Amino acid sequence: MTEVREPHTVAVVGAGAAGTLTAVQLCETATRRRTPLDLVLLDPAPEAGRGTAYATRDPRHRLNVPAGGMSCYPDDPGHFTRWLCRHGEPAVTGADFATRYRFGAYLADTLAQAIVRAQGTVSVRRLRNRAETCTDTPDGRVELHLADGGHLTADSVVLATGPAAPSAGWAPPALRASDRFVAEPWRTGALDGPCSDTADVLLVGTGLTAVDLALTLDRPGRTVHALSRSGLLPQPHALTPAGPMASPTDLDDTSLGRLRRAVYRHISRSVRTHGDWRPALDSLRPHTARLWHSLTPEDRAEFLAREGALWNTHRHRMAPATAESVSRARTARRLGVHTGTVTDVVEQDGPLLVTLSNGRTLHVGWVIDCTGPGRHLDDPLWRSLFASGAVVPGPLGMGVATREGRLLDAEGRADRPLFTLGAPRRGELWETTAIPEIRVQAAALARELLTPLTRTPRPSRRPVDGHGLALTTHAEAAAAYRGGLERVLKVRAGAEDAFARTVALDPGFALGHAALALLGHECGAAVDVPRALAEAGRCARERADDRERSFVDVVTRRVHGDEGDTALVRHLDAYPADALALAAAVPTIAFSGVTDLDGDHALRLVERTSPAHDGHWFHTSLLAFLRQEQGRLHEAGELAHRALASEPASGHAVHALAHVHYESGAHEAGRDWLDGWVSGQGRGAVHRAHFSWHIALHELALDDPAAVRRRWFAQLAPGRVVTGVRALVDSGSLLWRARLSDSWRGELPASDVLDTVARDVLERPATAFTALHVAVALAAAGDLPALHRLRDHALGADEVQREVIVPLCEAFAALVEERFHEAARGLDALLPVLRRVGGSAAQREVVEETLLYALVSAGRCDAARRLLDARLDRKEAPRDRRMRAGLVA
Repeated sequence: MTEVREPHTVAVVGAGAAGTLTAVQLCETATRRRTPLDLVLLDPAPEAGRGTAYATRDPRHRLNVPAGGMSCYPDDPGHFTRWLCRHGEPAVTGADFATRYRFGAYLADTLAQAIVRAQGTVSVRRLRNRAETCTDTPDGRVELHLADGGHLTADSVVLATGPAAPSAGWAPPALRASDRFVAEPWRTGALDGPCSDTADVLLVGTGLTAVDLALTLDRPGRTVHALSRSGLLPQPHALTPAGPMASPTDLDDTSLGRLRRAVYRHISRSVRTHGDWRPALDSLRPHTARLWHSLTPEDRAEFLAREGALWNTHRHRMAPATAESVSRARTARRLGVHTGTVTDVVEQDGPLLVTLSNGRTLHVGWVIDCTGPGRHLDDPLWRSLFASGAVVPGPLGMGVATREGRLLDAEGRADRPLFTLGAPRRGELWETTAIPEIRVQAAALARELLTPLTRTPRPSRRPVDGHGLALTTHAEAAAAYRGGLERVLKVRAGAEDAFARTVALDPGFALGHAALALLGHECGAAVDVPRALAEAGRCARERADDRERSFVDVVTRRVHGDEGDTALVRHLDAYPADALALAAAVPTIAFSGVTDLDGDHALRLVERTSPAHDGHWFHTSLLAFLRQEQGRLHEAGELAHRALASEPASGHAVHALAHVHYESGAHEAGRDWLDGWVSGQGRGAVHRAHFSWHIALHELALDDPAAVRRRWFAQLAPGRVVTGVRALVDSGSLLWRARLSDSWRGELPASDVLDTVARDVLERPATAFTALHVAVALAAAGDLPALHRLRDHALGADEVQREVIVPLCEAFAALVEERFHEAARGLDALLPVLRRVGGSAAQREVVEETLLYALVSAGRCDAARRLLDARLDRKEAPRDRRMRAGLVA
């Protein structure tokens, strides 16, 4: 009889930020590993994700970390920014500061999406209740006793309860007993009294909580007083952040004195180098926990006493907009900041007379505790754990003692399945309350909880792709992957859907995620590329063979512009039968390919990989394309016909033959043959617009403007027929070439092309090939400011964009401004290095044609005639004959 294994039950106590991040990681990790899990979220709050910090609806309450640092995922830093763009803020960047309420909505939505994707593997329950005590069960599990009298038994419990509540120990007894004292300002309705009148208010504390409340309570006729021992407000973030700074090298485990001197030296270097202290402090973030751990208890206590307030005000900063509002309030004397403590409070028939340690007295209507989290966890659940010895206080009495997140008992053991993260680990880690730290802890907790449950599959024969390479997945997902791969190799529609089905069937299959990322990055597929790439990396670390990990590394490097060509060549040397990698290496219709200086890598790769493919039609079609690039047109045509005889739907072979016809000047035959294929076998081609572009090139060369216009409106019109990057590469470049050769009369609809392309692609193209075509479309539209922005992006992008796209943008800008001599010089200098951007000679020819236009416009007719003669020597074209005759006349 087969034993039925019940799913492991994990209870997460607390559904604020820490609990939500833990639940997200548990759902996604269990799904990738196909580990059944019963997940219970226990929190009385009405909505997951908000907790205390992100429930405020006041739009003036902003995050104190830019959006680029607030992703739920450590390996996908742009996730929150992209979420904001999809949810009503399309212009937001990673440097912007979102409202706290929006971030709470993001957390809730991310959890909801993770739960949906985990269906079938993870069962999620949400209990709006409170755990009050915790006991062990005889079988080694944990039983939580709930406030309503019920109980919950779990195999593991994660205490994600957030920061300890403030104790108000600083407040005199008379103040604590007063109705005009607000001890928990974030509790629902707590500020109803202070917000309903204009009496002055005293905020005790000058940290971020006090700043938020000062903005909420600010109004004409009222003074908001803020008081703390240091009298220091948080520092603001820089309006224009300086660049990142390398971490110091002299931060070895050391005494507090030596560490203090090293940090101040590092800050001085930052001020000298960047003109700002912030990069130095930010560069310490990855080392803070290690340095804190290296200090003795005495050194830690001294640091808290001497530098604690100074560290907090510089480390936890205000958003620039918040800092500006605070500055205005202080200038208008509606906000006053005081140094000292509260020594006495007398209630005078409503208003409070508050005496400060500096001798000053304040008449206020309300006193609000803004001192922030307390040191001691004091809710019923934690009290019961302390009382039973299941947990003990952490260093300096802050939080609880843990070992890698697992709670230590009074004997120093970590035997119980009790875990925590975030604020309760403050004594152990010091910096542990911000999202960047909590998300790392959540991911680590998910791995630790699920690793013992993940079954190692029994050795069996693995499924293979269509070229005999093993796949680390099950048969059904492998079949979907093979379907996607075949569609990529044939240049047929549906590859993206097939790969999406692959990862839906097996979310832990690294190759499926990597293939999606590659299609999104290189082909403009509707894929969240950073997310697919992050998923591929997670899956590769957990379950993949060497080839799959190598391919994930290749795609990662290509997306990030980090020696992607080198990694791709190395991968194909090791795995020559990897057809998807080979497709990515060859600059054809779908992929930009390798873009090394001599341009021969792709050909050498195809020739070296020939034995592994043994005459396969796909490999033959790639070789046909590269032979025509070499000018070996007859051989290329024979290879293309051979591939088509084996696979009539081979888009690569058709593409190669289209180039053979164009480069040999067989424009009428090429037009007619390709037009027939597009209308028949090519109906399912994913890049039909590109084949139509090839037909239009023939019509342009035949000097048939009417046919070009008909083709453009019928098969290349942006929005209606073609969109996105394809509209840039095909529709936009054809428009520009038609205008340059006087084959398009009237208004040029270049703005229609730009309107169909995502703003991010226009402003920050990922590849030099895309950037080239963005520049062409912007020149056609005469958009000089956008050309300048593209140039600025290219300056900070990869080497090819810096060395080719930057001068290209400058030349196009000169053309738009009718500085034709300067434009011609710049374009002429680019021709020898232009193949570095990838693509085909026919695609890059647009730059040569722009040069010809610039030469004629500059009056350099002799140079223009020489260029036309060289073009006519390469291939016959009636249009070029007509243009040359015009120059002679």
